[in-house]
Amino acid sequence: MKVVELASLCGFEVLCMPDGDRQVSGAYIGDLLSWVMGRARADSAWITIMSNVNVIAVASLADVACVILAEGVTLDDELIKTATAKGVNILKSELPAYETATELVGKV
Repeated sequence: MKVVELASLCGFEVLCMPDGDRQVSGAYIGDLLSWVMGRARADSAWITIMSNVNVIAVASLADVACVILAEGVTLDDELIKTATAKGVNILKSELPAYETATELVGKV
């Protein structure tokens, strides 16, 4: 499934989507950035509550299809510009991480 389709089906808010046609295949939940860097699979949807510039760097290094910020976490305008420039899709969910992940079941 494409990131743009996932956002629509799950009702996630799009913060930036420079590559909405990117395919999503799986999910990873984690907030310890070094752990995510070594364990998140390429093309997965990464669910986190972290909201700093390092999230964008880790998303790029891990080659995830998108980052889903759970629990209503958002990014400031400068970080959204950075994510867009780096080609990192960022979505937002008002749900806690677990419930956000359950929205992905059967879709990715």
